[in-house]
Amino acid sequence: MLCLRKSLCRSSVLLVFLILAVSPLNNDIGTKQSVHVSGDESGLVVVQTAPGKVLTHRGGSIILPCRYHYQPESQDPEKIRIKWTKESDSLQSTDVFVALGKIQKAFGIYKGRVWLQGDGEGDASLIMQDVTLQDYGRYECEVIDELEDDTGIVKLNLEGVVFPYHPRLGRYTLNFEDAKKACAEQDGILASYEQLHEAWQKGLDWCNAGWLDDGSVQYPISMPRFKCGRSDQAAGIRNYGYRHKDDERYDAFCFTSNLKGDVYFLRTHRKLNYGEAVKVCEKSGASIAKVGQLYAAWQVQLLDRCQAGWLADGSVRYPIVNPRAKCGGKEPGVRSFGFPDKKRRLYGVYCFKEKK
Repeated sequence: MLCLRKSLCRSSVLLVFLILAVSPLNNDIGTKQSVHVSGDESGLVVVQTAPGKVLTHRGGSIILPCRYHYQPESQDPEKIRIKWTKESDSLQSTDVFVALGKIQKAFGIYKGRVWLQGDGEGDASLIMQDVTLQDYGRYECEVIDELEDDTGIVKLNLEGVVFPYHPRLGRYTLNFEDAKKACAEQDGILASYEQLHEAWQKGLDWCNAGWLDDGSVQYPISMPRFKCGRSDQAAGIRNYGYRHKDDERYDAFCFTSNLKGDVYFLRTHRKLNYGEAVKVCEKSGASIAKVGQLYAAWQVQLLDRCQAGWLADGSVRYPIVNPRAKCGGKEPGVRSFGFPDKKRRLYGVYCFKEKK
């Protein structure tokens, strides 16, 4: 039968999505959960399963799950085209991987990191290695045979931490592109609403509005108060909506994940100015740590140090996992001294050494 409309052909190819998981502490690819399949009187396959959603961390490996059932069963698998793309909020897509029989090709930043799992007939699942922060997002799996095709979405989530950020210039100085650049410079990406919401559920409370990756401006309030959107409002995410990306300026909410290295407080015989701090890290075979790296070390490596130290952006901070007297407050978190004078003020330093 010749299909004249795409919507009339959807019954020919059915995509099946499974949940797979990866332990945040290693690079092993996860295992499949149970899937229940039943048939109806029409002969079509009905699949009952959870939504396609996977979780890993930076540097990990993951399977983006996608299976399809084709009718008739005798269809030549060499003629079936499998295509993976990454979708964005602006309705743009980036090619990730395409396969037609034995011919397979990965694109751009995915070269050498992705390939088909190939676990029997109907498996279009994509293995992804050495996951990066930029890999976070929605992926479309499309199975095509001439005029017949079907698609489905798998969302790749990352374990990590959201941190608010503004540069030395002060608060509300970043347009959207500036915010993206600022997060990248601090070893992060602009956070998504889902990531900010999860951070709020874990207690993040921040009274300054910041850009998110979809171009909206929001901020999380756990303890309602007059100066943060009125004290009579319920706790939640305050939303300014979508703002002008070039003309309007706010802070940024950044997201970072597992480190491929270690952050540590470098012991020195005296306190240092900023220039000296940069040099002593370099002499020890490391680099001065970025803000995102300190947050990741605090969240993932449980770095707890009650000593203020310089970071790469010229700010001075220190991470507290176990709150205690004289260490700045009753809640865990990364304490900040702001941006002191780089030449005159003296502190310790946090360094980052990448794992080879």
